[in-house]
Amino acid sequence: MKVCGVVAEYNPFHNGHLYQLAEAKKKTGADVLIVAMSGNFLQRGEPAVIDKWQRAQTALSHGADIVLEIPAAFSVQPADLFAKGAVELLDLMGIDVLSFGSESGDGSDFLLSAAMYLEKEEEINELFKREQEQKLTYAKNMSRLLAKYLPEIKLDLTQPNNILGFAYAKELQKKNRSIGIQTVRRKSSHYHDQEIGSGDEIASATAIRKILSSSKEWETASSLPFPEETKTSLVNSKLVKWDDFFPYLKYRITTTSLEGLSQIYLMEQGLEYRVKAVIKEAEDMAGFLTALKTKQLSWTRLQRICFYILLDKTKEEMEKRIDHLNFIRLLGFNRTGQTYLSEIKRQLEIPLVTNVSQKNSALVAHDITVSEVYRLAEHDRIKSQDYKRKPIKMD
Repeated sequence: MKVCGVVAEYNPFHNGHLYQLAEAKKKTGADVLIVAMSGNFLQRGEPAVIDKWQRAQTALSHGADIVLEIPAAFSVQPADLFAKGAVELLDLMGIDVLSFGSESGDGSDFLLSAAMYLEKEEEINELFKREQEQKLTYAKNMSRLLAKYLPEIKLDLTQPNNILGFAYAKELQKKNRSIGIQTVRRKSSHYHDQEIGSGDEIASATAIRKILSSSKEWETASSLPFPEETKTSLVNSKLVKWDDFFPYLKYRITTTSLEGLSQIYLMEQGLEYRVKAVIKEAEDMAGFLTALKTKQLSWTRLQRICFYILLDKTKEEMEKRIDHLNFIRLLGFNRTGQTYLSEIKRQLEIPLVTNVSQKNSALVAHDITVSEVYRLAEHDRIKSQDYKRKPIKMD
């Protein structure tokens, strides 16, 4: 039985994701397709538009056989740590091949590039410290450095999907995992496209979220290129955004000491002073981030820092949590997935969590906290995310 793994966020699930799942299954010849999906807060530090259960159900309706949740300790992280959690999760589930979308390159390009990079990683890190330009982002600095010192790497590492794919490949190489890579080239739209062209069947999630956040009439959003299940979820759900949490964030920053802020995970040295000063005048999340953003400190990194301020998570606590995975959270499966789970569950090295209870709540405590914070966006409309929730079972 051949098993393919896919790392996803589905924020929200659209036609591009449907295409990627179909291509992953076709290109790999997989009998089982396992999706490792971020939960209610995502890699770029933003909340998911709709909750993890609705996104998991749509994925199961469109090609996924099993959907697992990437633990929150790894889901809101820079690319390398995000990749570490996702790849380890899929490896524990016994995948043979990893499939992901890319702007360029095939599987061998990513694996070869990762091997070349890791061979000279220490040297590259030292060069990066000496030669980085303050006016450039980390991605552009690293891409420029690799083009100069490792010209054999042909991947465009300024592109978001390539950056994540490169991180997955490095993780596979570092742990010497015998897992292949199969890429699916992005079709039609680019990751950061802000607009949807007339007649586009596939649009970027960025463009879709932009319309959802600004549309006052559902008729505008309902014509967007995504499956009916996503449309139904969006119609019937609270569409969550950072501004829903901004009052809580402002309270947390206002009442936390400078010393306390300095200990928050991912907080840059000295940034706590600017955070304290800027929050006094900020009226919404966009204004707050705009005032804090610099050429070196990206919007994405600031969102991640804000997430950890909101949760009051320290560097000491998070560094322990990202040491390794200690559970697998099952969100849903179909008949094919159920058969595969029955075959491998006794071989799993860590617990498979199907129902959250008092017995295992300590194991998933961080994820429970993240879900409860997510529900603050609108407690009455967002159902309990952990207790009393069973994995989705699709026929």
